[in-house]
Amino acid sequence: MKLRRLIPIFDNSVSSWALEARLLRWLTLTWLFVGLIVLFSASYPVADARHNDGLYYFKRQLMWVFVALIILNIIVNLPLRKILGISHWFVFLFLVLIFVTLIPGLGRKAFDASRWLALGPIPIQPSELIKPFLVLQSARLFGQWERINWRVRFTWLGVFGLIILGILAQPNLSTTALCGMTIWLIALAAGLPYKYLGGTAVGGILLAVLSISIKEYQRKRVMSFLNPWADATGDGYQLVQSLLAVGSGGTWGTGFGLSQQKQFYLPIQDTDFIFAVFSEEFGFAGGISLLVWLSIFATLGLIIALKATNPIHRLVAIGVTILMVGQSLLHIGVTTGALPTTGLPLPMFSYGGNSMIASLLATGLLIRVARESNEAEVVPLRGEQSENRRKRRLFQKTKV
Repeated sequence: MKLRRLIPIFDNSVSSWALEARLLRWLTLTWLFVGLIVLFSASYPVADARHNDGLYYFKRQLMWVFVALIILNIIVNLPLRKILGISHWFVFLFLVLIFVTLIPGLGRKAFDASRWLALGPIPIQPSELIKPFLVLQSARLFGQWERINWRVRFTWLGVFGLIILGILAQPNLSTTALCGMTIWLIALAAGLPYKYLGGTAVGGILLAVLSISIKEYQRKRVMSFLNPWADATGDGYQLVQSLLAVGSGGTWGTGFGLSQQKQFYLPIQDTDFIFAVFSEEFGFAGGISLLVWLSIFATLGLIIALKATNPIHRLVAIGVTILMVGQSLLHIGVTTGALPTTGLPLPMFSYGGNSMIASLLATGLLIRVARESNEAEVVPLRGEQSENRRKRRLFQKTKV
């Protein structure tokens, strides 16, 4: 691979890409650019107060963007067959790290949740980084469901179950729900029998209800979501301040950089509630524009999926589209009071290196699918690989 391909503006191979891949690349870069502008405004007051440098978070985000863009360009120039062939190793790695975060003294806590590991000065959030690899492995499993035996099926379903339980134990209900829905929708797109899908859906709902019943703070969030004004200075504080920000924006917004709620009224305004700052500064028109943007991204993702002749590639495209658009809609739903308050970043907007890497890695996979829309090579799972090797040996013996 040429070194110039690691930097998007110097990648001269783009002109030979399929139209969908080029359009998606520009959509991604524009989404990223707008996100950086919004983060600059949202993070400036808190960065100035905490670090005496209003650009502290913005500069760190730029470094993560640089790293994430390199990863994106590696992905878009690497055959999807190779990426699929190693995806299971990353799933196992991040699965182990998810459970390591639960070990006292190793996992870093924030807001009573242990979701991070400290690698020197670099925080690692395994539950965020595993998302694109979860899409890849789900596509591999469900794309070959009829061709593999039940031993392989149960093994990977068990792995997915451990991932869901590990993230839920951190606790991180929002990411658990997002990962669970992504896997379920990929299985639905693959055409799995409804009896399996229905049973899994019921099990997931029961698990969520059980978690809310056991975790008091989750139960309080659900109750405050139903009527945040009943305890506007307590459990409903975040949502009330978010609604005030969204409502203050009016039709056209207060103007870039002029949000009042970000001045230490709205908590975690640079991550979990960044859309509230965006809505206040750009108003209803800005919010609708972002929704239209997400609709265009979703439409392009589905077009790429429909044009893919490889069933696994098609499911990868569907999974990435669900992940990016679904997470964005969940974030918007939380900040506007349509969903219970949970901690979920807005892709490309929210501060955080793990979220940025996961988002650009996922979009890189979608671009790669668009570039390989005419390929039909399938990467078999381990069980099928062993079966194929056994058949080849028998054929060779028979031939001799």
